[in-house]
Amino acid sequence: MQARMIGTWRMAHEGVILGYQLLQAGSSPRQAIERAIMDVEDNPQYRSVGYGGLPNRDGVVELDAAFMDGDNLRFGAVMSTRNIKNPILAAGLLSERRQNILLAGGGAEEFAVLNGLTFQNMLSPKAKEYWLKQRKGDAESHDTVCVIALSDTGSMAVGTSTSGLDLKEPGRVGDTPLVGSGLYGDSMYGCAAATGSGEDIMKGCLSFEIVRLLKQGLTPQEACEKALFEHRDQMQKRGCPAESMHVLAMDKQGLFGAATTRNTAPFPYIIATEAGVEICLCQYDGRIVTNEKASRQWLDDPANAAH
Repeated sequence: MQARMIGTWRMAHEGVILGYQLLQAGSSPRQAIERAIMDVEDNPQYRSVGYGGLPNRDGVVELDAAFMDGDNLRFGAVMSTRNIKNPILAAGLLSERRQNILLAGGGAEEFAVLNGLTFQNMLSPKAKEYWLKQRKGDAESHDTVCVIALSDTGSMAVGTSTSGLDLKEPGRVGDTPLVGSGLYGDSMYGCAAATGSGEDIMKGCLSFEIVRLLKQGLTPQEACEKALFEHRDQMQKRGCPAESMHVLAMDKQGLFGAATTRNTAPFPYIIATEAGVEICLCQYDGRIVTNEKASRQWLDDPANAAH
C-alpha cells in the first residue's frame, strides 16, 4: 500500500506536500496532518484559518480545530479558542485522552498553556483591515482546511482547522470541531471531512454518513455524492435550502472522492500520491459531479490563489 494524502482548497497545497513528505519518511498520519494544517494556520495569506483568520463580529479571531485517529477512533477538538497559534496541535493532544477531549474557550486555552503550546495575537493587520470593511456589509467566507492521511501500513487519520464564519457571533461554532459532522475517521473503512456552511453540514452529520456508506461497500465518490445530495434534498423538502457544502473522502485502499452542492465555482482539493501532487477541481453543473485536474488557466488565475 502506498501512502497518500488529500486536503481541501488550494491553501492546503504546500502543507499537503510537507505532510506527505513526512508520511513517505515513515511518520504517523497524525504527524503528517499536523504538519500540513500548521502550514495553513501559520500563513496569514489565508483568511479563514489560523493567523490572519476571519474575525468575529467584535473583531476577535476565534479558532476551531479537530483531529481523529482512524486506528483507535480517538478524537480531540478545541472550539472558540483565542490566540492559540496552532489549534490543530491542541486537538491532537486532546485525542490522547480518555475523557475531557473537547474543550472550549478558556478551558482550551488553559490546556494549551499547560502543554506548552505557543500563543500569539491571531489578528493580523490584513485581517483587521478586512474586518473593518466587511462589518458594513454581508459576510460570506467560511472555508475550512481538512486533511486526510493514509500511511503505507494502512493507518488513517483526519484533521480540520478554521476560523469559522465571517463576522460570526462570538462563541459561534460550526461543524469543523464536531466529530461526525466536520470529520470522521475509521481505518477499517476510510475517512471523510466537510467544509462550507457549517450550520447546514452539521444537520446531516455528513462525515459520519460518508464513512458509514464506505462501510456498506460504496466507493468514496459514490459515498460523497449519496450522503451530500440526499442531505441537501431532505433539507429542501423541509423548506430549509442548504447553502454551499463540500465533502472529501478516502477509503482504506487509498481511493478518494469529492462532491459539492455549489454550481457557481469549483471546489478545489489537493491529492498527494506516489505519482506526485495535483490540484483537482470538483464541479457540479446541477446534474452531475465531475472531478478533474485543474487547468493551467485556473492555476494561473490570481483570483483562485486564496482558495
